[in-house]
Amino acid sequence: HNGRIYVKDERAQPTNSFKDRQAALSVMAMKQNGITECVLASTGKAAVAYAAYCARAGIKLWLFITSLTPPEKMREAAIYGCEVIRVSGTYDETKHVAAEFAHRKGIHHDKGAKAVPGKESMKTLAYEIAEQLGTILEDGKKWRAPDWFLQGVSGGLGPIGLAKGFREMYGFGLIEKKPAYGMIQSTGCAPMVEAFSRGQRVATPIETSDSVIVTLATGNPGRAYEILYDYVQENGGHFEAASDEEAFNAIRL
Repeated sequence: HNGRIYVKDERAQPTNSFKDRQAALSVMAMKQNGITECVLASTGKAAVAYAAYCARAGIKLWLFITSLTPPEKMREAAIYGCEVIRVSGTYDETKHVAAEFAHRKGIHHDKGAKAVPGKESMKTLAYEIAEQLGTILEDGKKWRAPDWFLQGVSGGLGPIGLAKGFREMYGFGLIEKKPAYGMIQSTGCAPMVEAFSRGQRVATPIETSDSVIVTLATGNPGRAYEILYDYVQENGGHFEAASDEEAFNAIRL
């Protein structure tokens, strides 16, 4: 089985991305805790997912998105009836404005990767991957982690959550090893890649983005990079940048 690449296709989720996992768990947690309003900053995918799930749960969503977010993503989110606020600035500035607004109004602010439901939701991916690979490669006799896990990262929530899942399964003895990680960023905005190439455990923020892939443009990854850097030091891996052209060619492939 050497040299095989398996794709975990998340486009079949209700709003077409892996962010549905995060929205489903986060909105359920809000509902259980009697939260009726929520503030979220997003580059697009989480915006649509949260808009859909909040509408279903009867939670009012204040959505802060950067002016660079594609209009169709904004329309998609607005259809669900949430309040869409466009911020003329970077994603990091948008997050700051959203946090200020939530604090001033006393509204729950969903912090994504910093919140418990975020990491817990993404760990479901690790469990599914191990179970599914086990079915394919081990005839269902045991679970199996991949040699490498590759993902395009912006804020890094996906791989952080998966790391938690792989650690748990390793601790349970369900898998024999944890995968090496390949974190891919866009060359137009790759603070994690640049920090890794310099051997920094803390990323230096990038002010501007030259990538047309807006959903990958997090200039300041903060604590998320440290978590992923530590994972790579412990389990192997690499941070690599790819051009927009390479990304689009890969999608076609």
